[in-house]
Amino acid sequence: MTPSQNCVALVQEFEGCAQKQPDGDFKAYPDPGTGGEPWTIGWGSTGSDILETTIWTQAQCDARLESSLTSFSAQVSSLLEGGAPTSQNQFDALVDFAYNLGVSNLASSTLLRLHKAGDYAGAAAQFPLWDHADGKVMPGLQKRRAAEQALYEKP
Repeated sequence: MTPSQNCVALVQEFEGCAQKQPDGDFKAYPDPGTGGEPWTIGWGSTGSDILETTIWTQAQCDARLESSLTSFSAQVSSLLEGGAPTSQNQFDALVDFAYNLGVSNLASSTLLRLHKAGDYAGAAAQFPLWDHADGKVMPGLQKRRAAEQALYEKP
């Protein structure tokens, strides 16, 4: 499966393309949970290539989002193999979840186990449990998990 526009919109809504500079470029910013690493830029991009001093153009931000979503969707598709059928909306919600929290967190989650077993209601109920960063409840994560849950449950 590939992410639909619903997935792209969800990522863009919650990641934003923050820290736009007067010249139109974007500056890396610290993780809200830690106040430092991992440094983030553009549409929530992180990685060893992103440092406190990283600056990207809008085109670089958009290209990295497209590349990242391709990678995340392939990894999520692999995790879903051998499990219950997955709708496009469920897939999009799971890709957004993985984009935000990492594929390893999705892979080891009760959410994925329940989804693969076909317990869609049970899986949907797992989204709100993932609202902490650095041991603290984060209002932004609460909103994001609610949006993912709503998309997951949407026919």
